[in-house]
Amino acid sequence: MDNLEQTFNEIVAKYRERLYWHIRSLVCSHEDADDVLQDCFVKIWKALPGFRGDSEFFTWAWRIATNEALNFLHKQKVRAALSFESLRTTLENRIDEDPWFDGDALQRDLAKAIVGLPEKQRLVFQMRYFEELSYEQISEITGTSVGALKASYHIAYEKIREKLKLSSL
Repeated sequence: MDNLEQTFNEIVAKYRERLYWHIRSLVCSHEDADDVLQDCFVKIWKALPGFRGDSEFFTWAWRIATNEALNFLHKQKVRAALSFESLRTTLENRIDEDPWFDGDALQRDLAKAIVGLPEKQRLVFQMRYFEELSYEQISEITGTSVGALKASYHIAYEKIREKLKLSSL
């Protein structure tokens, strides 16, 4: 085994689980998350020789995973539009039908409130709230200013809070 292959195997071992859950939080399906994760690691493998270390490896890999998940969602959005269904409805249905979802009703309502957010707000909320990334890390991943990320997070938080209030009535 050459050095690059060994490095790649170490990367997969170290980041597989965290990247899976990051992708899963965006695509809302175990099967889709597995497929996107494989695509993500293929991209990482192909790009690994060109990684220059201008950013942390973690944020570089996270950016690839995020882009792969967003590309997948854009394709799903087109498919949903062709079937006259919204992507939000598709994702909410996946949450309801997911045999791997083990949360209670409140967690299900939270997941549905999150998928109802605009893409950028949902992404920022997921990375900040669940993955506990710093605004600086999210900025590096998304290419968005820290101030804009803070505003997006706050707006997302308020929308989710309002949605959960309404669903508990």
